[in-house]
Amino acid sequence: MVAPSLPVGEVVAFGSFELIVRERLLRKDGVPVELGARALDILIALLASPNEVISKKDLLARVWPDITVEESSLRVHVAGLRKALGDGECGARYITTLTGRGYCFVAPVSRSSDRDNANAVIGHFRHANLPSRLSRMVGRADEVRAVSARLASARFVTILGAGGVGKTTVAVAVAHDLIDAFSGAAVFVDLGALSDPNLAAPTLASMLGLSVPTEDTTSGLIAYLRDKRILLVLDTCEHIIEAVAALASRIFVATPQVHVLATSREALRVEGEHIYRLDPLACPPEDAKLTPAIAQTFPATQLFMERAAASGARFDFSDAEAVIAASICRKLDGIALAIELVAGRVEAHGLEQTAALLDQSLTRSWQGQRTAPPRQKSLQATLDWSYGLLSELERVVLRRLAVFVGHFTIEAALAVVTSPNVDQARIFGVIDSLVSKSMVATHAVGAMMRYRLLDTTRAYSLEVRVDDADLADLAVRHANYYRRWLEQVETEWLTLSSGTQRALHLADLANVRVALEWCFGPNENAEIGVKLAAAAVPVFLAMSLLPECHRWSQRAILSLDEATRGGVEEMRLQSGLGMSLMFTRAHSETARTALERSFAIAERHGDIHNQMRLLGPLYLYHFRTADFKTSLRYAKRSATIAGISGDRSDIGLAHCLSGVSLHYMGDLQGARVELEAALRQAPGSERIPTIYLGFDCYNWAGIPLARNLWLQGYPAQAVERTNQIVRDAERVDHPVTLTIVLHWAASVFLWVGDLATAEKHVDRFISRAETHSLGPYLVVGRGLKAELAIRRGDAQNGVNVLQGCLDQLHAARYELLTTSFNISLVRGLAEVGRLTEGLALIDKTIQLIDATGEASFLAELLRLKAGLLLSMPQSSPGDAEMYFMQSLELSRRQGARAWELRTATDFAALLAGQGKSGSARALLRPVFEQFAEGFDTADLKAAERRLATLG
Repeated sequence: MVAPSLPVGEVVAFGSFELIVRERLLRKDGVPVELGARALDILIALLASPNEVISKKDLLARVWPDITVEESSLRVHVAGLRKALGDGECGARYITTLTGRGYCFVAPVSRSSDRDNANAVIGHFRHANLPSRLSRMVGRADEVRAVSARLASARFVTILGAGGVGKTTVAVAVAHDLIDAFSGAAVFVDLGALSDPNLAAPTLASMLGLSVPTEDTTSGLIAYLRDKRILLVLDTCEHIIEAVAALASRIFVATPQVHVLATSREALRVEGEHIYRLDPLACPPEDAKLTPAIAQTFPATQLFMERAAASGARFDFSDAEAVIAASICRKLDGIALAIELVAGRVEAHGLEQTAALLDQSLTRSWQGQRTAPPRQKSLQATLDWSYGLLSELERVVLRRLAVFVGHFTIEAALAVVTSPNVDQARIFGVIDSLVSKSMVATHAVGAMMRYRLLDTTRAYSLEVRVDDADLADLAVRHANYYRRWLEQVETEWLTLSSGTQRALHLADLANVRVALEWCFGPNENAEIGVKLAAAAVPVFLAMSLLPECHRWSQRAILSLDEATRGGVEEMRLQSGLGMSLMFTRAHSETARTALERSFAIAERHGDIHNQMRLLGPLYLYHFRTADFKTSLRYAKRSATIAGISGDRSDIGLAHCLSGVSLHYMGDLQGARVELEAALRQAPGSERIPTIYLGFDCYNWAGIPLARNLWLQGYPAQAVERTNQIVRDAERVDHPVTLTIVLHWAASVFLWVGDLATAEKHVDRFISRAETHSLGPYLVVGRGLKAELAIRRGDAQNGVNVLQGCLDQLHAARYELLTTSFNISLVRGLAEVGRLTEGLALIDKTIQLIDATGEASFLAELLRLKAGLLLSMPQSSPGDAEMYFMQSLELSRRQGARAWELRTATDFAALLAGQGKSGSARALLRPVFEQFAEGFDTADLKAAERRLATLG
């Protein structure tokens, strides 16, 4: 038995916690609680059966369905879960252990649904990843109120100010004050970790949990945000100002409910932006008679005294000390960061000596930085002075920590900073010391502490001259650490579907980018760069960072040498290049060549796992170009390899690929056998669709099976199957999967004649394609709308739109729908009297079928050709009768009762018109009587009416 799980649409509340299953989000008092994927799975399993004992064996099967792990792993994750919940604190009890039996969730729970209807979920977003606000913020209450009011009314505010003045602090406070007004939807994006301006939009998309497999990420963001009310906080914009300005402007103009709060040293200068200039903290004037009471009415001195006291300084704040403190704050120009740095030194040096050291350092700084603005001089001087007070070991560690971008873990620091002359055992103490001296900032993420250097501190540290050899060794350790990290977390990335889950790893991914830039930069280290890029490919693909995947795969491939060419690294890089090209730049030969090269390497190494992983994209490449004969060869190869591996998912994939190919090639019975086998092989654990294959195998087998059932004469079963697959895809909620399912579901409802339901699915299909920037699918959506127009009598408009869509799909080499769209176009041409064009298009399509092997539509084309011949001014009933007979023969041979019924209905009309009602009745009635269901569908109704006229 496997431990039960919660329905995707459930919201479970207990104590001060709320679990939103669909988003895999746990919140405490509205604030997200960071949990690892395994701990969250354990919580979901326990909440599914509260007050019931779940055995360790069942929990292990639920949380680790595909691997074998020890019970110790379960105990570790349960302990982490209890710590995150505060289990045992203040009398709270949530999870109990029953020795020898398992675990039980014992707190009272309440459950509700997170969706009243599907449309409400599509338009809603509830997520906050705001950093913690300061427990006490000095001197900024008025600014927070002013910015909040302006943001509420103007929607777009940039907090402008010098470095270190406190822009981020104010922005975070504003966001916390307004979060209820946005129903918890507030997203904080730290742009300071980015060096490439092209990553601004993808980073925001990742924080929103949005998969946008395209180079035009901004359009996907806008489509996603258009109907949502969200507060976006874009922090530290100045170093990529042009890119952020363009992104913020487009979001402001196109998304009327989104509010944007930016922080920058420079105005974005775009439409809609309102500037709020954040001045330095006010300082006391020069006055020898200044008293402590008066001094502490100024926020600068108030901040100084509070931070000094917090660092352990003990002194009586006399009149003389008030004067000194005020002087220090003035020399620091009221810059909050500089004040905090200096205040942290008072405990060690005393107030007077701190002021003296500051004066000396400031003097040197002014002499060396004559062209710099005064505030930058003061901050630079403060950093000079602060750095000078560090021990030599602290300086070395600080310089080495500057290699990290954004947050980093203690494990990363130990791996990168350690060297023969820096003992790992001492690094813990040095980092603690740097934290206490405000040189390194901390940020708690659940039970884990993360660290980062403030931007100004990092920039300063990078400017310190170090030996080039030491710098190269540091970069090598940094790159190697993140290569190992990528290899360790590769499978975890496939489960990260929300911004909350991704946020934990975004800083690490920023470090991967920095390492790649170094590896392939002026001081090139191609050997490490190739390995790092190869390790990054699966993560870039899983995160739908396809342009980045293309860039680094291509760059690394160019750096391959004889030792690495043909190895595992090239196999990964070629697969990354091929898949990223296929989804971002249509179906180029370069993409096909890369995928084939990758597969050849996997084959040469006997790598069964990667052969199966690559056969999916190779199949999809040829399938989408309508090369069904080649795609069937790949399907057969996948069956052979799956037989060797014996893995259920591999076997299911092989059946799926074979079934889809046979369906399109007209072997309906063979297709049904394969597709039903694929569904039987669907894994019991939660499916994780990824960009590797572009579809979820389970759903991709279900929809062709529904189409197959309709063709075989089971329209009611086809509709039932279609509805079920749509519901399943909604539960999985993966952008590519659900979009594909909605498209094929619409085709089923078009066939059965339920135009209203077909249109509903087409509209949802287009909406999701827009939201997730699935470019070719937008063209497909317009083509489906044109089909509906033709079916509803608006033939001229439908023909014009459909012809344009076909041209665009041909240009992209996306030929999968060419035959079905051509059939609709023929109907439209016939409606507007362009019969000769219709006949020519039918002949062209039949020739295309001979080349591609897409025989499943051939019987329908022959029927349409017969109908067009009868409609010509000089009709030829003999030729029409011949094509009717060919259509009947082919549909019977294929077992396509749906096409047979349509042809028999039309042929019966021809015979009746020739006075052969008995022959017409003898032809149509046996075909009609083959059906045992679906009598309310369009074709069966038409056949029934025809039989009634025949008597």
